[in-house]
Amino acid sequence: MRLRGRKGIREEIERQNDLVVLEPQQWKGRWSEWFGNDKPIYVELGMGKGKFISGMSVQHPDCNFIGVDMYDELIRRASDKARVAAEREDGSAPDNLALALFNIERIEEMFAEAELRRIYLNFSDPWPKKKHARRRLTHPGFITKYIRLLDSRGEIHFKTDSRSLFEFSLNSFADMNIRLRNISLDLHKDGPAPNNVMTEYETKFSEQNMPIYRLEAVIGSDALAEHERLLKRPEASV
Repeated sequence: MRLRGRKGIREEIERQNDLVVLEPQQWKGRWSEWFGNDKPIYVELGMGKGKFISGMSVQHPDCNFIGVDMYDELIRRASDKARVAAEREDGSAPDNLALALFNIERIEEMFAEAELRRIYLNFSDPWPKKKHARRRLTHPGFITKYIRLLDSRGEIHFKTDSRSLFEFSLNSFADMNIRLRNISLDLHKDGPAPNNVMTEYETKFSEQNMPIYRLEAVIGSDALAEHERLLKRPEASV
């Protein structure tokens, strides 16, 4: 993927140290210090232009959010969206949002064990060729890393427009004996799903009546226990 941006992008994002983190590996195990609080940390891997992570940070001030991408231009565009979403007269960004320039393939260098509460994978590159399967963000190699980074209440939330990637992901999670819930083969079939923040791609594909596939993977021990408790409630069997 190549992005063309105007000159001076790196200099522009370097000036935004209230929002942009250019060397995020330096904060490994210390992200609560960067945010200045101990709120749970939610991360979007491959945030694109930042619509989703910006919207989530505004809607959920009780959580901290980090959007990760490896392109300067996407960091710049996401920073613009974040400041607009915050709706502050001085143009400042949400206090609970960071945009990190980093390669997801080395995500274990950016976060410590059990440092995250939730990981979002939204419309990741499907890497359709079989020889590129290991690059898919739901390949067991990546999932193994996510499991180490998530805390006892940790979850993975995944959305895609690619049926082949969704099928691959279902098999990956099943092969690792990971419990899934809220599986959808057409998230917006009956209209916009409630409590759902859309990405740029999601908005585009939904307007074209393309199905959006979604699932939640329950990872942490406390999250699993809560899931089992809810399944045992009388209304769950109706």
